[in-house]
Amino acid sequence: MPVIKPVIIAVASAPVSTGGVITTTVSPTVARFYAAITAAMIVGGVTTIPASSFLDDADAPVAALPVPAVNGYYNVYINGILQQGGLSTLTTADLVLASGDFVEGTPVLLETGTFGGDSTLTTQPTISAPTITIVS
Repeated sequence: MPVIKPVIIAVASAPVSTGGVITTTVSPTVARFYAAITAAMIVGGVTTIPASSFLDDADAPVAALPVPAVNGYYNVYINGILQQGGLSTLTTADLVLASGDFVEGTPVLLETGTFGGDSTLTTQPTISAPTITIVS
């Protein structure tokens, strides 16, 4: 007995999405810290400034430095000049500068920034069902 298979051809439309609102909030956190280089900080061709040597914007001593997460940054200014990113290393304990060619009393400004936030779908979109039409 032969097998007969029906052949059906159909066309479908793509679903359509309308409406929907996403609300995004970005919250930057920026902090600045000041220190002056002392002779004791310059050892072996590098300059290490401990966190306790820094003052914050309110002239209060700092116990630990903030290390920005992946979504953040830090800038180092020496004598008011922005330094290249690869010339320093920041940890919560200290800021290490790749050079020891500083004069005692040289001002160092550390600026840190972190961006947080979230996105919320505040209005659900309307999504249509596809239309299927059998041609033959």
